[in-house]
Amino acid sequence: MSTHDDIHDIRISGGKVVSAFTGEEFAADVLVRGETISGVVPPGTPAAAHTELDATGLLVAPGFVDAHMHIESSFLTPSTFAGITLARGTTTVLADPHEIVNVAGSEAMRWMIEEGRGTAQTQVWGVPSCVPAVQGLEHSGAELSAEDIATMLRWPDVVALGEVMDYRAVVGAEPRMHGIIDVAREEGALLDGHCPNLSGAELSAYMATGVDSDHTKNRTEVVLEKARLGMLMMLQEKCLLPEVIEALLALPQLPPLCLVTDDLAADHIVRAGHLDHIGRVAVRAGLPAPVALRAMTWTPAQRLRLHDRGVVAPGKRADLVLLRGELGDFYPAVVLAGGRIVARDGAAADPVRDPDGADAGASGAATGGTLTGTVRAPVPDADAFRWRVELPDGQHTFRALRTNPRDTYTEATQVELPVRDGEVQWEGRTALVRVRNRYGRDGTVFAPLLGPDLGAGAVATTYAHDSHNLLTVGTSPTAMAAATAQVVRDGGGVAVVRGDGGTSVTARLPLPVGGVMSPAAAEEVAEGARAVRSALEEWGWRHLNPFMSVSTLTLAVSPSLKITDRSLVDVVSRTPVPHTV
Repeated sequence: MSTHDDIHDIRISGGKVVSAFTGEEFAADVLVRGETISGVVPPGTPAAAHTELDATGLLVAPGFVDAHMHIESSFLTPSTFAGITLARGTTTVLADPHEIVNVAGSEAMRWMIEEGRGTAQTQVWGVPSCVPAVQGLEHSGAELSAEDIATMLRWPDVVALGEVMDYRAVVGAEPRMHGIIDVAREEGALLDGHCPNLSGAELSAYMATGVDSDHTKNRTEVVLEKARLGMLMMLQEKCLLPEVIEALLALPQLPPLCLVTDDLAADHIVRAGHLDHIGRVAVRAGLPAPVALRAMTWTPAQRLRLHDRGVVAPGKRADLVLLRGELGDFYPAVVLAGGRIVARDGAAADPVRDPDGADAGASGAATGGTLTGTVRAPVPDADAFRWRVELPDGQHTFRALRTNPRDTYTEATQVELPVRDGEVQWEGRTALVRVRNRYGRDGTVFAPLLGPDLGAGAVATTYAHDSHNLLTVGTSPTAMAAATAQVVRDGGGVAVVRGDGGTSVTARLPLPVGGVMSPAAAEEVAEGARAVRSALEEWGWRHLNPFMSVSTLTLAVSPSLKITDRSLVDVVSRTPVPHTV
């Protein structure tokens, strides 16, 4: 006769368990008691349970673990983000909030942690290592010292030093960056990397500091070099090329891999998925489905030192995804987090928030509190987009940024433009980029932009990595002024203006929380993001991820030429460069 203690909370029967260790699918019933898997037993084994969950025709897999991502890139607050990503099977994330921390410092990170703590999703955190991203080359809203970072690394739920993006400073033995890495090592934190195509002696110098992962896009030979040296390769969508997967699978032994999302907007998550989407991309690129599963469960769990998850096994946390179809489809039919059903068929169950956790929404924290009102820049008119220079009349050669439709690299190029009466005559000849400081400073920098075939119009945004100053790209001063004015009035966000008139806003996404997030419901944010994405594409901005392509024009750690509120920046040499050649 069973006692009450013998009764499990949930019995999942009729399905096949997928082993993240062996890649096998085997018939078994999964028992859950509280937050823990209490048994993985042969089908039909006697075991009483309060709830019977029929998994006939489904695969029982571990919940997905995202070891590198930024919640702000979804444009959602942490609790809202948890709701839509749990529904796609992502039960654990390591979030690096370097977007909002560059805006408002350590208090912004404290708010992020608290706002997400009450959700059913496990959110662990990395302290941003580069605030600002490159010291001396841009102005952000905050600055973190090594001492600040050491303090933040001791906070609950903080496990890592966020991606060390200023890899040139590391290789060049710059004291500030090395001091930050040193305190992180003293605190026993994970050290996440960011070093696109770094190789040879410079890669050794970078890794010698203890930084041992990379999620950036690399040439195939550099992927192999980094993996060979024990650097954990974290592959996001743009990294998942067939030639990269083929080269990895051809090695005598496949190295540990993590699949990660890095930056996905709300409309993408709603339409295509989250880490489940990355898994499907990996399989299409040639990665065997069991290998992809391991790269989004066991390996990232081990990376995050969360040894209680990542495999369907007795004693492990009951973070489970019941998958419909073939394994490589990664379609979540049912999602359990901590032993509770939190989603069915891509829709969040009610409630998603942990009943024992704090309800950030009820406290008003979901509005961002003091993180609103952070855009301190004037509403401009068209005159603000006249590019004035101290050059004589005549033709001059200007440095320009050239984008591409695949990734966030910007090539340094040049363009001939006339100057008349101290003003560059750019309209009708090139698109123009303008960066304006949004934190009460006067910094304003212009540069020509080549690459996209843009019609009449403009885009403006405060979501501009990583200092999130006010970025505008356009083909006329009138359109640029209209888009920028809308963003300033919205307290931050994105706005697109299209058409010859250039005064009416075609699409907008207000982001009043730090100028990078919205307190609105996921569906509303996704609708706004979708409208902006569509408007960008119709304007002529063709890219795998238009949001990232626009917002990384200012990312002064991403090769090769970028623009900040202080100057054009040669990323490789880490130096400001003049606007003329």
